[in-house]
Amino acid sequence: MEQTPLLQVEHLKKYYPVKGGLVTHTVGYVHAVDDVSFTLNEGETLGLVGESGCGKSTVGRQIVGLETPTGGRVLYNGRDLHALSAKELAGVRTQLQMVFQDSFSSLNPRKHISEILSAPMLYHGLADKGNVDQKVDRLLELVGLPKNAKNRYPHEFSGGQRQRIGIARALSLEPRLIVCDEPVSALDVSIQAQILNLFCDLQQELRLTYLFIGHGLAAVNYVSDRIAVMYLGQLVEIADAAELFAHPAHPYTQALCDAAPVPDPDDRGRKGILLKGEIGSAIDPPAGCRFAPRCPFATDACRTAQPPLVPVAPGSTHLAACPVAVQQQKEGA
Repeated sequence: MEQTPLLQVEHLKKYYPVKGGLVTHTVGYVHAVDDVSFTLNEGETLGLVGESGCGKSTVGRQIVGLETPTGGRVLYNGRDLHALSAKELAGVRTQLQMVFQDSFSSLNPRKHISEILSAPMLYHGLADKGNVDQKVDRLLELVGLPKNAKNRYPHEFSGGQRQRIGIARALSLEPRLIVCDEPVSALDVSIQAQILNLFCDLQQELRLTYLFIGHGLAAVNYVSDRIAVMYLGQLVEIADAAELFAHPAHPYTQALCDAAPVPDPDDRGRKGILLKGEIGSAIDPPAGCRFAPRCPFATDACRTAQPPLVPVAPGSTHLAACPVAVQQQKEGA
């Protein structure tokens, strides 16, 4: 019997109105997320990568309920989250948590760490006054912080330590799925490695499922089982992490891989796809493939019809939204 994915995102859309005119009215929409679909199995990590402004963080915020979709569905255990009543939603909200990029602004500077970690557990009935201190100590132990950290304020910690506190707060509600919104992009490289290892250890110990959002390919690849690549509000490729890095199909994915630094002096002279121009407007996106204006392989058909995500080879789980790439794969097979 086929297992139902823990999370299913179906044709998700998020449009933000643009106001203008002498008499303020809506003059257009920002297509932040435009028809995004993917699945996430229990215990899996799906990496979501793309340039700043491509809509990846908006996808994450809609999954945890911080924003309401303009269209499409987010199904958790087969249930449409945005179709649930307030009472039904309260029963599943604790299972979907988020770790934010800015660890400082996501923590209340006026509260001790003990208050930050205990308040969610007390509110949702996952702890009481008799055992909440013990549970706070356990959370700090899980993320590698000493027990006396609970008596200090957020500003007394380094960036990496604050991010550990943010992770502890997400864990306080015993979630099954955590959306990690660029959780290491603001940290030093050495600290990034520690936090990434912490995510991996917690996943093994607590059987967590992650949607890991980022723009650093090396970090995303380190923790991900599969990777989805996003460009201007849409997915352009999705595949197993190893397969995507070894055989990137979409020209945009190839450009991202070529741009990633490689610590090898013998590789200095490598040549790859060099992107020209700027990312398109989300208010007035191109009619066809949204990457076509920057793509060195674009045809007339690419500029008129929007390509769907299709297998690069028959029966393959490697999907790409590029007919040119799919044709090349067929010819090379």
